[in-house]
Amino acid sequence: MKRNVLAVVAASAIALGGFVVAQAQPGPGGAGPCMGGAGHGHGHAFGLQGLTTKLNLTPDQQTKVQPILDTAKPQIAAIHQEAMQKMQTVMSSTLSQIRPLLNTDQQKKLDAIQKAHQDMMNASKELHDAMQE
Repeated sequence: MKRNVLAVVAASAIALGGFVVAQAQPGPGGAGPCMGGAGHGHGHAFGLQGLTTKLNLTPDQQTKVQPILDTAKPQIAAIHQEAMQKMQTVMSSTLSQIRPLLNTDQQKKLDAIQKAHQDMMNASKELHDAMQE
């Protein structure tokens, strides 16, 4: 049972990291977090490039749509950031409750998983920042 819980927590942390990486990358339309430019491949159609392609927008429509997207982008980014912080709190609480139930080897594995996840998040942020320059 403990091993299953640990596996679920670890998989969630890794999946979350991958989700964050994918969502943080701007697409060819210049879309930022959760805006889903055409390069995402996640089915999001909120980036101007994605809307232009999927809806066959005219240049006039593109001009009208862009300010709407520009207004939504920071709101969505703020919601995403808040959700991520809340999820981190829950994950930390969950792991702090699970940790005492683990033996020494399992705790070491958990530590390694957490370190790998943090390293992946740091690398993702560095990549994102480098792409913004």
